[in-house]
Amino acid sequence: MHGGQHGHGMDGTGHDEVNMPGLRGENASPEESAELGVMFRNFESFTREVTNLPDGIRTVTRSSDPKVMANLVSHVTGMIGRVENLDDPKIFIQSPTLDIFFQRGDKITSEIEVTDEGIVVVQTSTDPEVVTALQVHAAEVSDMAARGMLAVHEKMMQQGG
Repeated sequence: MHGGQHGHGMDGTGHDEVNMPGLRGENASPEESAELGVMFRNFESFTREVTNLPDGIRTVTRSSDPKVMANLVSHVTGMIGRVENLDDPKIFIQSPTLDIFFQRGDKITSEIEVTDEGIVVVQTSTDPEVVTALQVHAAEVSDMAARGMLAVHEKMMQQGG
């Protein structure tokens, strides 16, 4: 601990919950980072259900705020497109669980539907390691939807980040 802070800012500034620099990435657009910021600042508006399938996951995520919901839909569709193209945004705070998606995205089948119940995503794979990663990542996202940046900070600390 330095100066009463958690040591997350290499320059000693600690957390910047306004600009959220950890949401930027080597290969992420400013718009993608801004979407993440909207979602993290409004995580209380989310509800989420996850069903683990034998070969993947089914998630239903919604926000009570239409603006946040629009950001969520854009983020989900954009990130699934990146996975399909093996195009890692390299967001600074992204979970190591995502690495396998950007390496083996061609082994994931994704279906996305926006319905009255929310954005419904079904992702499946015949690769057991990818299936495990899909399920672990779904749980990580649920934790972020429930607790926001606190979930990210705890995960990073566990990983020594």
